[in-house]
Amino acid sequence: MLSPPPTPRAPTSSAPPVFRSPRSPLELPVSKRSFAAAAPALAAFLASAALVAGCSSRAAEADTNAGAKPSAFTVTPAQRARLHIVTLADTSFTPTVEVTGSVEFNGDRSTQVLSPISGPVTRLIADIGAVVKAGAPLAAVTSPDYASAVADYRKAEDASRNAQRILKLDQQLYQNDALARSDLDQARTDASSSAADVDAAIQALRSLGVSDSAIARIRSNPGGGPVEGIIRAPIPGVVVEKLITPGQLLQAGSTPTFTVADLSTMWVMANVYPNDLDLVHAGQTASVYTDASPTPIRGRVDYVAALVDPGTKATAVRIVAHNAGQLLKKDMFVRVAIHSREVRRGVVIPSSALLRNEDNLPFVFVAETDGSFMRRRIEYGYRVGDGYQVTSGLAAGDRVVADGALFIQFAESQ
Repeated sequence: MLSPPPTPRAPTSSAPPVFRSPRSPLELPVSKRSFAAAAPALAAFLASAALVAGCSSRAAEADTNAGAKPSAFTVTPAQRARLHIVTLADTSFTPTVEVTGSVEFNGDRSTQVLSPISGPVTRLIADIGAVVKAGAPLAAVTSPDYASAVADYRKAEDASRNAQRILKLDQQLYQNDALARSDLDQARTDASSSAADVDAAIQALRSLGVSDSAIARIRSNPGGGPVEGIIRAPIPGVVVEKLITPGQLLQAGSTPTFTVADLSTMWVMANVYPNDLDLVHAGQTASVYTDASPTPIRGRVDYVAALVDPGTKATAVRIVAHNAGQLLKKDMFVRVAIHSREVRRGVVIPSSALLRNEDNLPFVFVAETDGSFMRRRIEYGYRVGDGYQVTSGLAAGDRVVADGALFIQFAESQ
């Protein structure tokens, strides 16, 4: 009896069996059209991830740099020998208030000349820059006011001469008992009144700028032609402005003609703010700095205003400055150092030690015990001589670089 054929067996393998789960979405078949539609979104996702990673890297680097302390700077022994290092101490000093200002004419020694008479200008006698004395002629004017004053003077002279003649006759008659005493007294009163009228007419001529020599010519030549009215300098000084021209019609008492100023001193009008006002008082000395002078110009605080400028909130301070070389000019911009008399205590550094960093903030180089130098931020206040008062950042005993600090700053940046 035949047996049935053996059942064939599946081939065996040494590899472990693989169990497959149901297909995930990534395993699903993707058509070309669907991949093309998803490509832009995938590219945007990858770009965002790269940007976040870059920002995180830069932020970490910035945090690392911010946390790092400034490194010390060293120099060679030969370079260090050229540096001047000073040890700070708590000292007494008188602060200096530094402000700005503008130059003006000294109002006590300058004036604008107004025409005393009306009429056209016939000629100019003084020009700009002329040095004049009080009473010096500046311009000539033909004026009906002047003609009327000359006529009044001549009338007063004639009346006075006639009154004097009558007085002499009455005195002779009274001595011969031919005239009553009352008539003689009346003649004396008339003569005195006429003499007063002459004096008043002369003063009227002088107020119009007529000199005594011109009055003498009028007296000696009663029938002569009219003399020009003269505009004269009321004070000695320099003619700094000429405001009229020949032929210009002037109005008495209102038309400005010239400006005369004594330039030996000038006013400097400075602006002081409230935080410095307690250090500024009348009588203090001041130094005026201008590019026109290689050395400071001496001055004195003359007046501290009682009002504050509503716009700037600054107080005007007037300084009388010497102007021997006439280097100060009107409306010139200047720097002013007002030297206070109040004594204060604090730490003062030389001006050569003060530097500024890339952010325009003040700092100094401090010498460390190991021979290196470190930057240190400071705050400073008033100027003291050739230095500055330090309000924060330094203390007595600190050693700072005075001469050579600029060299260290340059070498440090290389």
